[in-house]
Amino acid sequence: MTSIMTRLMSPETINEVPDISQIPMGDMPGDKALINDNHLQKANRLIQPLFPLLTSALESNENERAVISVCGGSGVGKTETASLIAYMLMKAGIGVYILSGDNYPYRIPKYNDAERLNIFRLEGIYELLARGLYNESRYEELAELQKKGTDSDSQKAVSNHWLSAYQQGGDSGLKKYLGTDKEINFAELSEIVTAFKNGADEIFLKRMGRDEGSIWYSRTDMRDINVLIIEWTHGNSDNLKGVDIPIFLYSTPQETLAHRKVRARDNGADSPFVMRVLGIESELLVSQAHRAKLILSGKNELLTLNELYKLSKTKTEVPA
Repeated sequence: MTSIMTRLMSPETINEVPDISQIPMGDMPGDKALINDNHLQKANRLIQPLFPLLTSALESNENERAVISVCGGSGVGKTETASLIAYMLMKAGIGVYILSGDNYPYRIPKYNDAERLNIFRLEGIYELLARGLYNESRYEELAELQKKGTDSDSQKAVSNHWLSAYQQGGDSGLKKYLGTDKEINFAELSEIVTAFKNGADEIFLKRMGRDEGSIWYSRTDMRDINVLIIEWTHGNSDNLKGVDIPIFLYSTPQETLAHRKVRARDNGADSPFVMRVLGIESELLVSQAHRAKLILSGKNELLTLNELYKLSKTKTEVPA
């Protein structure tokens, strides 16, 4: 057994939140971690079952390299949990790099948000046209709702059949875009995973800021790295190839909202449209959960797939 495997034999837990300056962070420009006791509990809960899985993955790769993804809904604590796992691995003498999947959409955040909203509204109008529900007076009413940003508010559609149809059409359009290869360059990220596992000494990695002109590539030294951690909402997607150990942090859209507000990366974190996106995103992530090696609830409990389905109320049994 090589020395790297020996270091993984007896994982240690952390008793208190470490000095933030000692914790490795992801490579998303401007991103920040707000580590607290809850994140520490998540990392400690995961580390014991993770190390045997990681040992097996490293043993099966001739270059003794493995890829972990820490995935889950927006605001669930992926950044913080990934950083703490990396910190634990580094304490064991394992070289780790944290890659943020948020660098790999095709558009910077504000343009991607605009694309999402445009898809929702256009597909909503298409649905009204298809059902024969579109006319001049509804165009005017819809225009007012759009100006106020309330056309996606589900409460306004409870007793409004045409607005309900509009929102259904919008949701259908979003489901064909969110987390797909239309939104994200999965192929590029999968190539990076392959290059890393094949033993590349250096890899050019993408950086994406939040403003125009803030996309660039950095040559990254991988010679002393044995574990690549991808922290990303879509780190368990079927479109991302080569991940050895997907870890799914589950939370409801309501649970993730509070953390989004604390991080305050974007305005309108609790807008009706953002809440609608989070709901669709949550359903997508649960549908992909069968690929995860470890699933952790918002209460930091390790879950089976059936337990996740019961908790999320989306399915009742493991698919055949």
